This record gives sequence, structure tokens and C-alpha cells, in this order.
Amino acid sequence: MYCPFCGKQETKVIDSRLASEGAQVRRRRECLDCGERFTTFESAELVMPRIIKSNGAREPFDDDKLITGIMRALEKRPVESERVDAAISRLQHRLRASGEREIASRQVGEWVVNELRQLDQVAFVRFASVYRSFEDVNAFREEIERLEKEPTAEEKKDQIPLLPED
Repeated sequence: MYCPFCGKQETKVIDSRLASEGAQVRRRRECLDCGERFTTFESAELVMPRIIKSNGAREPFDDDKLITGIMRALEKRPVESERVDAAISRLQHRLRASGEREIASRQVGEWVVNELRQLDQVAFVRFASVYRSFEDVNAFREEIERLEKEPTAEEKKDQIPLLPED
């Protein structure tokens, strides 16, 4: 690892810790030449599946597109950044864990819709209106009526599980 201060290659690791819920290793390093200290992060480089667009085109998965779409739906909504980060991490994990080399953009969109439904109902309707191409006000109304029938996250949390959890 090159020192970002003097450019020398000789550095030593002073401390290592898990970060990002175990997805990364945080290393504190010291340059053996100039003595400056700095932090590096190490994470596994996992291959994400290619995305098959609705027109049949294939493109590499783009984290930025995922994050931008979610953030646009959540714009000016009172959702904690930790919850948003956790939702994005779950989506990325789900893509990797699918084991597929290619996955339809429709499937990814449905996963995003489900995550947004849990985060914020307004953001969910915003994203769904674009993603599902709502044609008129009735499509909005139907989706909102469906949302009203579902139990809220608080109500779900308070429910007793039907089957015992392992």
C-alpha cells in the first residue's frame, strides 16, 4: 500500500477491525518512511449480474443508478440514512446471492419497490408510479387503496408469528 502523503510503498498495519456490518475490514496504517497514519478499507470484490433491460439490451449493474433511483423517490422524506443504506445493502446482497449471471431489470425494480414499501409509503408510490408506468389517476388510487389495506410496519412488528422462529 502506497502512503498517500509521501508515496513510499512501505507501510505497516497498526490496527484492523470489521466495518459495515462485517462487509469490510478497516485498517489503520502507518508509513514507515514519513510516519503519517491513514485508514484503508478492504472489501471483497464480487461480480454483480448483468442487467437485461426491457428492450433486450444487456448492461453491467450500476450501483449509482440504483442509489439515484431510491434517493429520488425518498427526496424530502423523513427516512433515516441508516435505513436507506441498509435497504441498498439488502438489494445488493440479493443481487449477488441470486447466483444469476444476468437478471431482468423488471425483477430488480420489483425488489426496489418492495424495499421502498417498507421504508416509506410516499416514496413507494413515487417510485411505483414511474416504474409501473401509471397511466392515470385511477392507477394511483388503486395502489394507494392496496397500501391502506396492508398492515403498517409497526403493526407487523407487533404481530405474534404464526410459526415459531428457529
